[in-house]
Amino acid sequence: MMSNRFAGTSFLIGSLLRKNRIKIPIWILSIAFSVIFFGKLIPDMYTTGVDRQIMAETMKNPAVTVMLGPGYGLDNYNNGAMMAHFMLLFAAVASGMMGILLTLPHTREDEEDGRTEMIRSLPVGSSSSLTAAISVSALSQLVLMLFVGWGLYFLKLEGMDFSGSMLYGACLGAVGIFFSALTGLFAQLMSNTRATSGASFVFLITAYIVRGIGDVSSEALSLISPLGLILRSQVYVKNRWYPVWITLALSLALFAVSLYLCSVRDLGAGFIATKPGRSKASKLLTGPFGLSFRLLRTPFLAWAVGMFALGAAYGSVLGDLEGFIESSELVRQMIPEQEGLSMTEGFIALIIAVLSILGAVPVLMFTLKLRNEEKKNRTEALLSNAVSRRGVLGGYLLVALLMSVTVQIMSALGLWSAAVAVMEEAVSLKTLITAALVHVPAIWLMSGLSLLLVGFFPNRTGFIWLYLTYAFFVIYMGDMLKLPEWTYRLSPFGYVPMIHADEINFVTLLLLTFIAALFMFLGFIGYERRDLEG
Repeated sequence: MMSNRFAGTSFLIGSLLRKNRIKIPIWILSIAFSVIFFGKLIPDMYTTGVDRQIMAETMKNPAVTVMLGPGYGLDNYNNGAMMAHFMLLFAAVASGMMGILLTLPHTREDEEDGRTEMIRSLPVGSSSSLTAAISVSALSQLVLMLFVGWGLYFLKLEGMDFSGSMLYGACLGAVGIFFSALTGLFAQLMSNTRATSGASFVFLITAYIVRGIGDVSSEALSLISPLGLILRSQVYVKNRWYPVWITLALSLALFAVSLYLCSVRDLGAGFIATKPGRSKASKLLTGPFGLSFRLLRTPFLAWAVGMFALGAAYGSVLGDLEGFIESSELVRQMIPEQEGLSMTEGFIALIIAVLSILGAVPVLMFTLKLRNEEKKNRTEALLSNAVSRRGVLGGYLLVALLMSVTVQIMSALGLWSAAVAVMEEAVSLKTLITAALVHVPAIWLMSGLSLLLVGFFPNRTGFIWLYLTYAFFVIYMGDMLKLPEWTYRLSPFGYVPMIHADEINFVTLLLLTFIAALFMFLGFIGYERRDLEG
């Protein structure tokens, strides 16, 4: 019977809400706070109508359109139109990521780890787990919608009325629900967690790129992307609700297809089979490094390409950089002021610092990969062979260190390739690569700290992400908020010299490298001595 397929869904929803009682509030508050905080800054960014209209002209730049979406309400560019134009797309991307990461662990990951089989041994239906996972994510998005909507409305800024604020929140919620449903569909199609995660994030990235191309060339192409569609709501200007309803209808259709596929497939199977490997392993797989690289090969290449594209996206705005800086008081406040450093050079230095911190994300992911394998009880089987703990941990660390150099070079190449196309006198490639590579010791220190946590405090590895978030906040917002100098010194990125303004202090870079090596050494000792955990 149909009702039996959904038996116990309410119980599973309650269970998932308890299980994610920390994760969900963090996601909601992080996105909502970022949006509302930026909205609070809007009046101070452009204090006069003339300033706003200058910025409106800047927003017509095709490079800016690719990054932020098409401008609207430019004839009367009030606070509401600026808020929607500046922040809606990025907040929607964050909401989509939230939807993916809340759905994935309770669909394909639970199934791959055997938890779904245990749940189905109880009096629950075959579709209950999927329904509960999507429902919890949708409820979280609904709460996010209310937080953002009411938060923006209570700012009481010009052009930010109640209906527009609620539409702003609804746009974020609709995108998050869409990607939750999409992840649920990929969980049925793919046969493992890594493929499901990869497909979901590739779709998100592709949606952003397709929207960017469509926004400057073809309206129809933009409407294919859920991100492009949601921007057509024109929040705070025309307040169109139909993109939200269409997005939710598509989400419901994806969910219905997912339920059907879930009902006809075998547990643990996927409709897209995993490509069979070679009958004989290559010589590379005879050692720990080869195994680590093989497991991380796909994300390694994906992050390398992604950082190149991100660098190119930042580089595309350099053509009209002087006008962009002059039209925005906020941008001028964000750029670090140092003697001998022009505003343009300061902006490029800020971009490279931000790209470096983002580039630390895959490095930390690869460093912590062994901890994730340990939690899934896979490490014990590997170590039962003639392989040392030091060798296994070293394999993942080598891949992470290789990634740290790769992402820096790729982001610099992307930045330079776009800058050459749009600037009359672009910064030399050598300078950009040097500016990127001087951040590598700081990334190594972050990796060493994460390895130290793996060795001595394996249940506290999440701390490293909070620390990286702190570093991003200080570097990105520190000059604007006039934070004291010591706040920069709490992050390794605060010790990295700025090319053009500072001479490269090799002593500082060597000291960062030494501390990183010390943390790594201690991490190895701790990992070799502690018991493995499940």
